[in-house]
Amino acid sequence: MYDLAIIGGGPAGLTAAVYARRAGLGALVLEEAVCGGQIVNSPEVENFPSIRRIAGWEFADNLMKQASELGAEIRYAAVSGIEKRGDTFALLLKGGEVEARTVILANGAKRRKLGCPGEDEFSGKGVSYCATCDGAFFRGKDVAVVGGGSTALEDALFLSNLCAKVYLVHRRTEFRGEKRYVDAVRARSNIETCLPYVPAAVTGGERVSGVTLKNAQTGETRTLDVSAVFAAIGMEPDNARFSELVALDPAGYVIADESCRTSARGIFAAGDTRTKELRQLVTAAADGAAAAVAAADYVNSER
Repeated sequence: MYDLAIIGGGPAGLTAAVYARRAGLGALVLEEAVCGGQIVNSPEVENFPSIRRIAGWEFADNLMKQASELGAEIRYAAVSGIEKRGDTFALLLKGGEVEARTVILANGAKRRKLGCPGEDEFSGKGVSYCATCDGAFFRGKDVAVVGGGSTALEDALFLSNLCAKVYLVHRRTEFRGEKRYVDAVRARSNIETCLPYVPAAVTGGERVSGVTLKNAQTGETRTLDVSAVFAAIGMEPDNARFSELVALDPAGYVIADESCRTSARGIFAAGDTRTKELRQLVTAAADGAAAAVAAADYVNSER
């Protein structure tokens, strides 16, 4: 029986583990894939207080080591659901379960898909959701990035250092990312912006060889000869498995207050998985701290 089970080993979950251990709780982190979350794919982090510049993977590795050295247990396992059993919770895993007095949901959100023909067919064959992971495979080639936020702009800039040409496709007439990224994109000679277009189909043979775009205003179509299409159109939560225990908003995010308390006593939500205005590394870490302190208060009050 753990005092606290944390679902997700990203910045929110690992920070929660640090604060939980400092509060004297027995803490278990359950991570489905790789500790660190989305930040491991960022080549450079420069907006975290006091850290001028650090690679995303290094930030994640430091945080994981810090949590582990403080005594948090980290286990790689997927959680399929949670059952309330009296005053405790059972987290359902493949081939077993874990019992805990309280739970923090820090499972983040997954990348939103393009939703056009050819996307699934060419996934891993030129369709990618991580420019920093797969960009090097397309060195010297022409590629497209779809999205208009800061992530898409960053991806385009990153790829422009590797690829011959980068097409940046966005459905609106203006980008919604940070101005400094917009300015940098417009100043980069091998980035061409395609506004306002949406992907209508990804095409190719064994691998991607093109993408058909449709003008969001006129319906006009054009085809780009590219070797890869990188999707960067935001995130969506994966919280259906928790919906019987905690309230979700219409978009599927866990409803939680600034102390990260959900509608269910003993369950807290931290990071990208919860309702909030700003989803950034610094707010994920802040959520993790707040959720762990609230969980410690809950555990101490129930003892």
